[in-house]
Amino acid sequence: MAFEGEGGYSLNWLDRFPMWWLVMIAVYLGFAPFQPEPHLVEKLRMLSQGTLTQPLDIFDLLMHATPLVLLAIKIWRNVARAGKLLK
Repeated sequence: MAFEGEGGYSLNWLDRFPMWWLVMIAVYLGFAPFQPEPHLVEKLRMLSQGTLTQPLDIFDLLMHATPLVLLAIKIWRNVARAGKLLK
């Protein structure tokens, strides 16, 4: 069953992507590097302080956060599908 977004885009590729792969990638990139501090934590702190200005830092934030965002979307779609909230 394919779910179409309101804008006509399709996330079928995300529905077909195995959940365990997405969890592994999200956990790894969310916490990498493990020492001294995960990049995601560092970049989010920089964002909250207003010091996230370098293009490399912005790319780093996007790279480390994207799997977590995709995992959240996939979980939301699975819950919505189970609750028949999406048509």
